[in-house]
Amino acid sequence: MELFYYPLLRHSQKVLLAMFEKQLNFLPRVTDLHDPLQRRMFSEQYPLCRLPLLICADGTALPESSIIIEYLDQLAHGGTRLLPEEPAQQLQCRLYDRLIDNYLSYPLYQLEQQRRLPKELQQPLLQRQLENRIQLMLTKIEQQLEQHHWLCSDSLTLADCALIPSLAALPDRFNLLDFPALGSYWLHAQLRGSWMLVQDEVEQTLQQAQTGQRTS
Repeated sequence: MELFYYPLLRHSQKVLLAMFEKQLNFLPRVTDLHDPLQRRMFSEQYPLCRLPLLICADGTALPESSIIIEYLDQLAHGGTRLLPEEPAQQLQCRLYDRLIDNYLSYPLYQLEQQRRLPKELQQPLLQRQLENRIQLMLTKIEQQLEQHHWLCSDSLTLADCALIPSLAALPDRFNLLDFPALGSYWLHAQLRGSWMLVQDEVEQTLQQAQTGQRTS
């Protein structure tokens, strides 16, 4: 298997976390879409030009982080089971995966884009609206975590693969210690070996960016 990804992107981190939880071997294809040459080469393989992308053993190109993770869970029964076997828990897992991607990760992305703009182009009202959406989602997650050790069960699942990278990207104004269950969850997540491996990739990529190196 080949995985095209960029370690600084949350959806790439989501799939990496699943890969490491499943203890799967894969050929890493780190791809920076801001690099014109890398973008052109990748777009020739996948015209939609979206990361991450998994190239399966039979050559099938599989996009979308959630779909990739479901495929990996079906492919390998070893390591962590990322989709619970019990139907109700499995449905809840898929639900929270979508909620996190759409109502936590995406507003975070919009907020990040806003804060990269020159001060005169930023929209304070929009930023407050995005922050309120994030706060509402964190409150919902807090309520969910009062029932489980991990988000949807007592073991890590697809939903946690979505949540952990988003928590790592929260701006400083969101203090996870204000959420007792979520704060405890985040402390446990940071000690998870799979997340430590993801963080290693993030730090390596940041160092390469600072020194002007590029990963092919």
